Amino acid sequence: MTGSGVPAPDRRCVYLIADARPLDAGATPEALGFKAYNLARLAAIGLKVPPAFVLGTGYCAGPEAVTPALWGAALAELEAAAGAALGDPRRPLLLSVRSGAPVSMPGMMETILNIGLTDTTLPGMIRQTGNPRLAFDAYRRLIAGYGAVVAGIDAGAFDADLDAVRGGEPERSLDFAALHELTARHRETYQRLAGDDFPQDARVQLQQAIASVFRSWSSAKAETYRALRHLADDMGTAVTVQRMVFGNAGGLSGAGVGFTRNPSDGSPEPWIDFLFNAQGEDVVSGRRTAEGQSSLAAVAPGVWQELVAATPLLERQFGDMQDFEFTVEEGTLFFLQTREGKRTPLAAARIALDLADAGLISVETARRRTAELTDADLATEHLALDDAAAAEPLGRAVTASGGVVSGEITFDEAGVRARKARGATVVLVRRDAETRDIAALDLADGLLTCHGARTSHTAVVARQLGKVCLVGCEAMTLDEAGGWLELGGQRLAEGDELTLDGNTGLIHAGRARIVTSIPEALVARLRRLHGRA
Repeated sequence: MTGSGVPAPDRRCVYLIADARPLDAGATPEALGFKAYNLARLAAIGLKVPPAFVLGTGYCAGPEAVTPALWGAALAELEAAAGAALGDPRRPLLLSVRSGAPVSMPGMMETILNIGLTDTTLPGMIRQTGNPRLAFDAYRRLIAGYGAVVAGIDAGAFDADLDAVRGGEPERSLDFAALHELTARHRETYQRLAGDDFPQDARVQLQQAIASVFRSWSSAKAETYRALRHLADDMGTAVTVQRMVFGNAGGLSGAGVGFTRNPSDGSPEPWIDFLFNAQGEDVVSGRRTAEGQSSLAAVAPGVWQELVAATPLLERQFGDMQDFEFTVEEGTLFFLQTREGKRTPLAAARIALDLADAGLISVETARRRTAELTDADLATEHLALDDAAAAEPLGRAVTASGGVVSGEITFDEAGVRARKARGATVVLVRRDAETRDIAALDLADGLLTCHGARTSHTAVVARQLGKVCLVGCEAMTLDEAGGWLELGGQRLAEGDELTLDGNTGLIHAGRARIVTSIPEALVARLRRLHGRA
């Protein structure tokens, strides 16, 4: 029993999510994790969600109990809903296996996509889709993802295969022949580094994937994130097993991440990143640079309008700004996740006030959400217009988190720690915006990356931590081992000073003069809300 006399939720549960299925008493955030719980709510209100089953958070402490005997019946229901079967050579069911704790931990645990592809089921997928390129793209992704998460192979080994095949071409432009070769290379890499062939039993793949995603609750980056956010270690993660939908099917297919409002300043326009012919991990992993929403609106206006129409529905249902993930498969929109969006203090104030004004939350709720905010929290940093350093920027990147920072360049966690110990302001420069850098990001004052999207997991965490963050600076050449970067015709070494302007996306050499402004109208609204006007 809980302290209120209400029975504690049964966290050792197996729960089915299907279209328009109403939530039952067993569907709680504590049992399903917020990701799956919100997914069930999306399905219940009629948004298109691929069917799934959820293994509750109670199994995280003893994942050895999660065997086919436990999930077999749920898989049969999922197969019936999908009209396909795991391991079936004619109509194979492919699955994603995702984590999800009772609180949001973006990118701190693992996901494995395309479970169920084998040498036997690959021809069946080709016959079903008529798209051999899609089938081999999914297969090579499975081998690499499974190899990294389940077999513990360094992802860099699979990246080396990719670089060898693509020869400088964009990954998404690879044709069938190149993907066929890449799949063969990945098989060889897996066998060489794992000491065994890639598993050809679809149920073995699923069992090992489930176990590995449960184990990722105890990964170093997940433990670091919980310590930084003062989260309990015994909450555990749930695991969601869901029918795959394919953003990498070509044509009007792709994957995206969106916010129902701007998470940096709180303005009420959708804020969406999208990649055509891609899977969701391409956007959130921080290793690829996404396109903005204008590209999606221009190429697929119907999908764009459907997304825009869904954003107020999400806010009415959940009573807050949402961060959602979606896939478009040949023009059909599927929602894969929604959660409360991480935001800056400035955005938090405006969003709470605007939602209260619109009647989506109560005035008391708005007061509670902004109770800890001070006038100083809403201050915005800008480059002084007369500063010489601002005159000639080195280059431009995508703004993921606003503000301005000038600091010493460093390229790894050890460098951040050493410079912070001397009292320096530090800008961490990395090739990719990856969550494994969470400890270094927590210490650094700003982050600049060559690749990544503003909605990637690391960018989300940077906003939450209040760090200036610029991603996707594709013009920058970076040699982390050599300790230098090159941008705008200048080479800068570790320890040189760099200025990131998160308001404009511009990057400047040297230390700039920074000024602070207060949004007086917003401050006045906040004071009136709290009766301090």
